[in-house]
Parts: sequence; C-alpha cells; structure tokens
Amino acid sequence: MRSARHWDARLHSFVGGLPTSPADRWLRRLSAFADHGTLWFVIGALLGSRRGAPRRAAVRGLGSLAVSSALVNTVLKRLFGRRRPDLGSHSAHRRPRRPLKTHSFPSGHSASAGAFVTGVALESTPAGAALAPVALAVGYSRVHVGVHYPGDVLAGLAVGAAVAAGSRLGWRVRPSTPARVRTAQTAPALPQGEGLVVAVNPRSGPDDYDPVEDIARLLPRAEVRATTPEAGVGELLDDAARSGRAKALGVAGGDGSVAAAAAVALEHGLPLAVLPAGTLNHFARDVGVDTLEHAADAVTAGAAVEVDVAEVNGTPFLNTASIGSYPEMVRRRDALAGRMGKWAAMTVAAARTLREGTPVSLLLDGRPVRVWILFIGNCTYTPRGLAPAWRPRLEDGRLDVQYLRADVRFSRTRAVLGSLLGISDRISGYAEFQAEQVQITSRSGPQEVAYDGETGQPATEFLFRKRARLTVYACRED
Repeated sequence: MRSARHWDARLHSFVGGLPTSPADRWLRRLSAFADHGTLWFVIGALLGSRRGAPRRAAVRGLGSLAVSSALVNTVLKRLFGRRRPDLGSHSAHRRPRRPLKTHSFPSGHSASAGAFVTGVALESTPAGAALAPVALAVGYSRVHVGVHYPGDVLAGLAVGAAVAAGSRLGWRVRPSTPARVRTAQTAPALPQGEGLVVAVNPRSGPDDYDPVEDIARLLPRAEVRATTPEAGVGELLDDAARSGRAKALGVAGGDGSVAAAAAVALEHGLPLAVLPAGTLNHFARDVGVDTLEHAADAVTAGAAVEVDVAEVNGTPFLNTASIGSYPEMVRRRDALAGRMGKWAAMTVAAARTLREGTPVSLLLDGRPVRVWILFIGNCTYTPRGLAPAWRPRLEDGRLDVQYLRADVRFSRTRAVLGSLLGISDRISGYAEFQAEQVQITSRSGPQEVAYDGETGQPATEFLFRKRARLTVYACRED
C-alpha cells in the first residue's frame, strides 16, 4: 500500500513538473467544464435529440452518472478519507481558481466520465468509442491541474464503469443482432422492385416525412400507393393480390399497418416486404430490417425469412396483444418515452395507469384470475416483467403470456416499485407461462383487446393461437 501511494505521489509530482504549454489552459477549462457533470449533460442532451440508440445511450449514460456520483461523493470519499495532493509541484496558472475541501479518493469527475461513457457504449458502441478519449482527457485533467493523484482517477474511472455495467442487471441492453428466424426459399428476387406492390401509410412515423419518394428511388419499378380514408393498407394490397399483378406485397408504416399487410399476405400466400417508416417499428427491428435500404436490398436479392404469426379470434398479429390496463400503459409510455427514456416512462406510465385502472376478472384456460394487466406476445419476449421489449427468436412456436394479478396485497405499489427497480418479473403477483394456444373468457363483461397498436371489437371470449408462418424479405448476416 505504501509503495502504491509512493508511486502515486511521484507520478503526480512528475505531471506537475511538465513544462508549460498551451495545453495547460485547455485542460484547466476541460476540468472546470466537467464540474457537476456539465460536460456530460450537454453531450447527453445532444444524443437525446436523436431517436433510437443515441437516445437510449443518453438515458443510460446520465442515469449511470447520477448513481456513480452519489456513490462516490456520499460513500466512498468519506470511507477512504484521502487528502488532496500538495499543489506545490504545480504552477499557479494550472491550479483551479477555488481550493477544494472534499476528499480526494476516488475522483468524482473521473467516476462521472467513466459512468457516462460506459453507459453510452452499452447502447451505442460507436458513440462510446468516440467519447472514450474525452473521458480519459477529463480524468487526466484532474491530475494536470493538481487536484487528484493518478490513482484517484483510475479508481474513479473503474467505479463509474462498474456502475454503468451493473445497470444491465435492472435494464437490459437491447441486442444489436436480430431475432433468430428460419430462412425462406420461396421469395422471388424482384430487380428494382418489379412485381412489388407497396401500400404506404402517410400517417405513420414523423409528421414531416413521407417515405414515398425514397421508396420510389430505391425500388423504381415497384407500384407504390398511399392509403386514403376510403382505402387502407388491407384494401390496397388485397386489390393488388386479387388482380394478379403482385408477385409480392410491401408495406411502409407502423406495426398496425404491418399487421394489416401480413393478414393479406397470409391469405394470398405472398411474401411481404416490410419497409420501416413508423415511429417504433418493433417488428422490423426484430426481424433485422432497420432501414428502407435494407428492405430494398432484400427485395432485389430475393432474401427472405419465415416468422411466426399469432392470431386472436382469427385476426393475425405479429408482436403483442393485451387485455386490461396494458394498452393504456403502453400508450402513456410511448407518449413519455421521447422526453424521459423508455425505462423512466414505463415507471410513470405504470403508476398512472394502475392508480386509475380497475382489475379484470378472467378465466385463463379455465382458471379464474383477477388481473390488472394481461400481455400475450407472439414468441417469447425479453426482458421479463412489465417492460418486454424484444424477442430473441421469431420462430419458437409459442405464445408468451404474462400478467399481473390483482388479488395480491399492495399489488399496484409492488408493480410500480418493480418497474422502477427493473425487477417487475420478481414481484409477488407477477405470473407467466408459454403455450401454443390460450383461451380467455372475461367475467367482467366485454373487453377490448389491443394488438400491434390497433384495438379490436369488445368481446367476452378470446382465442389466441399460432397460425401459418409468414415469409418476410430480410437480408441476414447471421
């Protein structure tokens, strides 16, 4: 221990004795700008302005920063109680303008830097790699201005990185690889989209973006038609399939539009091209079609996969269906997610929905249950609990049934706390199972069933089951 402190002090003195250079001023400014996490909050705001991985990276990075900062400043510094270095070896123009009175070990600046950049890297490797030199520069700047030993900085970076890595226990990182599927051999290659009829829902996705022009550019021989109040996705594609002019069907829109197109493709035995143009594009992301360019490449090459399709009372769905308070909770979550991230948004949405909702009495395969929320996924979702987000497989032949019982004491409070802590699958009252078919009877009167962003007619009897697989254009590297 004494040897480590000795070398720590010698390295600190060595840095203090480096000759004067223009870097002195910039490193002091960088050190000051990182006070109270200001630097990282600015970067987080820039990342958060973009949807998808950058926004998730910002939320995870800032959340990790907050936890690591509290751990270092309220626990570890007091526990170790190391004094600040002697600034005698550092020239006056390097030192901070105000003396620091807190303890030295570990470095709070370095912990914040390590936590933020590691958190960002977990969601977006390129962004994390780009920010890593900035984090190292912040850590070194604390030694350069004299307020920390090198050991303080290394410990701080390690603590911050560990906190961010530990965040995966409660908030799992979405995998970068698409879900497992079966390779299909029946989809024709359509050069420049010849023989493809695409229905575009202009109401899906951002208000200021219409994908028609981009689709026409990528697939110039495809027939591209926009929906109208009189003719929706299903009507447009059914007409094309019945006329015989379509070798394949395509859809550009959100998950509801994709489900409607899938129903027509299944009825006529045609492959489906999913062109992601909605707000969330859950199915497109799971199948591995992230952009319009990916979809166009798959259509041109004739690369396709087979995926499971589920149905409720004969209506097919590709992602999820639900009864009870879940549709309202998801609606509120999606409305809040852009401002606070999906994790925090789900917690707030769960609290509001469960506070105002009423339980539903059901027969679940003949077993009486009272539930707040009933979720049924097409294939098994992960993470488990109230915030299922993605599927490792799209061909497991199973329905994923998850529900929150209402006959458990303090079930609403437990659900909110479980969502906040990322352990909703381990709270009392949470239940789940997988099956090929599920029969549900409502004993609370007619209930609406929501599926893939759409709402069905109220009913008291619901039969969920698997149906024939769907062929979807997708280029796969796995």
